[in-house]
Parts: sequence; C-alpha cells; structure tokens
Amino acid sequence: MKFKMALVPLLLLGTQTSIAQDQDLASEVAELRALLLEVQQDYESRISELEVRLARAEQVASGARREATEAFEIAEQTAIDQSAGQSAANTFNPALGAVLAGRYADFDSGWEAIPGFQPAGEIGSGEPGFALGEAEINMKANVDNLFFGNLTFAIHDEEGEVEVELEEAWLQTTALPAGFTLLGGRYFSAAGYINEFHRHVDDFADRPLPYQAFYGGQYRVDGLQARWIAPTNLLFELGTELNWGTGFPAGSHAESSPGAYTLFANLGGDVGASNSWQLGFSYVDADVEERGGGHHDEEVAETFSGDSELSIIDFVWKWAPDGNSAVRNFKLQGEYFHRSEDGEFDGIDYDGDQSGWYLQGVWQFMPRWRVGLRHDVVSADNNGLLVGTELEDPGRDSSRTSLMFDWSPSEFSRLRLQYADDRVLDESDQQWMLQYIISVGAHGAHKF
Repeated sequence: MKFKMALVPLLLLGTQTSIAQDQDLASEVAELRALLLEVQQDYESRISELEVRLARAEQVASGARREATEAFEIAEQTAIDQSAGQSAANTFNPALGAVLAGRYADFDSGWEAIPGFQPAGEIGSGEPGFALGEAEINMKANVDNLFFGNLTFAIHDEEGEVEVELEEAWLQTTALPAGFTLLGGRYFSAAGYINEFHRHVDDFADRPLPYQAFYGGQYRVDGLQARWIAPTNLLFELGTELNWGTGFPAGSHAESSPGAYTLFANLGGDVGASNSWQLGFSYVDADVEERGGGHHDEEVAETFSGDSELSIIDFVWKWAPDGNSAVRNFKLQGEYFHRSEDGEFDGIDYDGDQSGWYLQGVWQFMPRWRVGLRHDVVSADNNGLLVGTELEDPGRDSSRTSLMFDWSPSEFSRLRLQYADDRVLDESDQQWMLQYIISVGAHGAHKF
C-alpha cells in the first residue's frame, strides 16, 4: 500500500510534464503556421509584382522582336542581292501606305463658318449624303544613319475636280546627342495635342470646334522644329518652331525672317502599372499679313493683318489594366485655347479675344469596340465695330455634343457611327454620320 501511494506523485508529475510538452508543441506549431502564412503572402505579392513586370517586358520585347526581324530580313536580302551582283536598290525603298476614308451624313442645315471666327481650311459639317473623304498616300524611310524622311500626299475631291496636295515633306535627324532632334520642311505643328495626328487617327468623325475655329482644322507649317527630351524618368520635353509658311492662322509672309514661332512643352509619366498621363503647354505668335478666309470670293474677301497670339493647354489621361490596352482601355482628353489678336480687319481697327475648349472620353469596353462622348465650345469677344463682317460678335457661344460608337475589325479598318447635337448656328441641328476608314500598306505607330 505504501508503494502504491508513492507512485501517485510520480504519475502526476509525469502527466504535468506531458501536458507542458504538449502546450509547448502546440505553441511552436502555431508559430510555424503564422510564419508559413507570412512567407506565403509575401511570395504571392512578389509573384504578382513579377507578373506585372513580365507583362511589360513582353510588350517591349515583342516590339523589339518585330524591329529585329525586319532589320534581319532587310540585311538578309541585302546580302543576297550583293552576292548576286545586284545594286540592292530595293533595300532603300520607303514604306508605302494609303488611307481611304468616306462617310454618309444626314442633317438639316449644316454650316461652313463659325459665328465670330474667320473661316479657313477644311471646316464645317460639309454636305449631307455620301461623300468621299480625303485619301492619304504616305512614304517614309530612314535615309541613312543620320536622317529619316517622310512624304505625304492628300487627295480629295473639290467641286467635282480631283486635287492633289502636298501635306507633309520633312526630314528629321536621328543621331543627335543629348536627346536633341531637329526637323525641317513641311510638317504639322506641335502646338496642341492632336494637331500632329493625321485626321484618320481622330476618335471622332470631325475635329473639335477649337481646332476648326483657330486652325481651320489643322495647323500646317513650313519651317524648322527643334525638340529636347530630358534624361529623366518623368517625361520632360521642350521644343520650338520657326515657321515661314502660310498656314492659317499665320497668313502669308514671304520675308527671309520667320513670320511665326511656336514654343511647346510636355510633361508626362505613369501612375502605377495601369495609368499614364501627359500635360502640354503651347504658344504660337504670328506676324499676320492679309490673312483671308477660305469660304468667300477672293475679290471681296475680308482680311486681317496684325499680331496674333495663341495659347493652348492640353491634358491626356490613359488607363489600361496592367498597361495592356488590347482588351479594355479608357482615354480622357481635353484642350483649352485662347487667342488675342490686335491689328486691322477689313480696314477696321481690331482688338479681340477668342477662346474655346473641348473635353472627350473614349472607352474601349471590349476588343475592337469603343464608345466616346465629346463636348466642344468656342466663343468670341470681338469689338463692336465689326458689325456685318465675319468677326461680328454672335452674342453667344457655339457648341456641340457628340456621341460616337465604332468597331475596328482589324488594325487596318474602322467603321464609326456618330451623332451630334450641333449648336454652332442659332438653331440646333441633329447630325448623323456613318464613317469608314481603311488603311492599306505600311503605317507607323502614333505618339502617346
């Protein structure tokens, strides 16, 4: 009996020791599980980050592979031609491309001039019914290791007669150091976000009202352009232009010194993996000589001579999931214009201010399909002595609200349906347009 009583404390001590060991083991297991969960979460986070970086790298690599393949094919053909004793002239043939555009329009009145603004260029709603738009033929190529050349012709029908116009003819440097680029010839000015784009790239069937009012649709110049891009992660670009051309709004100027100059700056960057933005500033100063409108008889055309100063602010925001815009993307875009002119219009002293803006959003909600909404406004504050002329104050703003819906079967074709509540004139006009755009041959990528 004494022996049994002595065993009881030993058994109790062993049980307590076992319980303590079990508690220590459970605590260690819980600690290991927490550590494993933390490692797993960190691992998944790193995997997600690497996947995003991989997607970006694949996009860059894809473009690099295409360029490398083209370069290899050219080099291979050059070697074949040279080995065959040929001159290899085809090696230096430019990339050729053509763009065809047309539309069907249905509206009541339409317009050819914006009240309070001097009309010029290709503006207005045009005529109702079916019409061939402007066809474009483009040739571009590297000249050598120092220069790149571009030549663009525009072909359009003017009152039953086919007209061919030299739209662009410029030469650009490719090897200047420190981020500098020089361009000379006939080109689209960098003043304004969409001015450098060809019209078939626009998101709507017609240009915003400020571009039609201030540029006659597009500001094309003859002259020199210099750009500098800073070596920073954030885009920082500065540029200037010296222009001798007769492009509206500059008017004619045949002296040896330039008749207009432009200053522009662009800032931009990325916000995360899915967003990017760009902010731009432009200033155009023109010494105008007898600038006439484009929709009146030359014998009675009203002209302006004097100083014209135009300032532009533009902003663009783009969104695409992880930077991949193939499936879904959204672009918000807007510009503000303000112009001050001082001189003589139609023999009358003139000092006026004009302004305009537009804001648009375009959403690609699935591959090949997009919808967009745009509102554009222009207003004129000209002096009261111009009653009965093109610059007579209308006493109100001109505006439009446009809704478009387009489908792109491929990167070479697009069909677009557009509706506009047009209030450019006193009475509202409901306008419908069905547009097609077809691209044939080579056509390079456009800027941001």
